[in-house]
Amino acid sequence: MYRILLVEDDKKIQALIVNYFIKKEKNAFEVDVASDGQTGVEKAYENHYDCLLLDVMLPELDGFEICKEVRRDSDVPIMFITARGDESDILNGYALGCDDYVIKPLPLPVLYQKVNALIKRSKGLVRSKVFSAGTLSLNPNNGMVINDGEEIKLTAREYGILKVLMENKGSVISREKLLDLVWSYNSDMDERVLDTHVSNLRKALGSNGKLIKTVIRRGYKIEER
Repeated sequence: MYRILLVEDDKKIQALIVNYFIKKEKNAFEVDVASDGQTGVEKAYENHYDCLLLDVMLPELDGFEICKEVRRDSDVPIMFITARGDESDILNGYALGCDDYVIKPLPLPVLYQKVNALIKRSKGLVRSKVFSAGTLSLNPNNGMVINDGEEIKLTAREYGILKVLMENKGSVISREKLLDLVWSYNSDMDERVLDTHVSNLRKALGSNGKLIKTVIRRGYKIEER
């Protein structure tokens, strides 16, 4: 059973999401709720969750503040579910470390599948060989990334991007394909959202960030020195 935290101040939306997730598949999800940002942060620190679903506009602390606070100590998958769809808000969400940013209204079946895919991807639940490039390795079986001999933690989106590039080492992967493979479902998001994640991934990899090459007007690839 996966446990998720929904931070949403609209009681009707709370009820719709909770009821759908609980009834969709028996014993698949347990959903905790918080109606304000401060309570959301407290619950996130006090409990183990497999995913956080955050509204942006909340009493006390907004969703961006929650994301920033949680990311200080945790790489739990974070998805924003909000009516705020301005490009600046979306880019801010990803810059703060969220793994997905979806705009209300979103059909509940789509939300359910997105959350499912995000959690499974973050846990590396598909068995495969270990991929390597130089002193960087990625094990899809346990989700472990070893960088220069040390394990590092990545967000689910960063991990997903790295996994696709490592699986296709030496080949150029277009931005469109990365968005489709990593975000699930065909995405209409601005490609700059992807570029922000790639930039964060490079920083997380330190010197190995140079393995990720930008191919102008084509996409990205992993290339060994």
